[in-house]
Amino acid sequence: MIRRHELSDGEWEFVRPLLPESVRGRKRLDDRTVLNGIVWKFRTGTAWRDVPERYGPWATPHTRFRRWALDGTFERMLRTAQAQAYAAGDIDWLVSVDSTVVRAHQHAGARNGGSSAPDSDVPEAA
Repeated sequence: MIRRHELSDGEWEFVRPLLPESVRGRKRLDDRTVLNGIVWKFRTGTAWRDVPERYGPWATPHTRFRRWALDGTFERMLRTAQAQAYAAGDIDWLVSVDSTVVRAHQHAGARNGGSSAPDSDVPEAA
């Protein structure tokens, strides 16, 4: 039975070949179960310790998430998904640049734009 916050079979088939294989150590919890725990945690916004036991001990999805984040697994998933979507014509790479200016309060810590010397090109106010 697939639950609301878990990967569908299609999503799992996309992700499975992108996951690193473990070749050492003892038998570990199934990657799909752990990945579903990671997905559940981020879709619900709870703490790691609140991940349901059906995904294994909370430390297992946490540890595997950190390991996969550090070794680039999630970046690889994103690049692959983007490449497939682009090839299918589902992505339009239009870029929008926001040029909003945010001014800091006088007590924010910045002085004279980061310089202690006054600008010589700016005329003195009368």
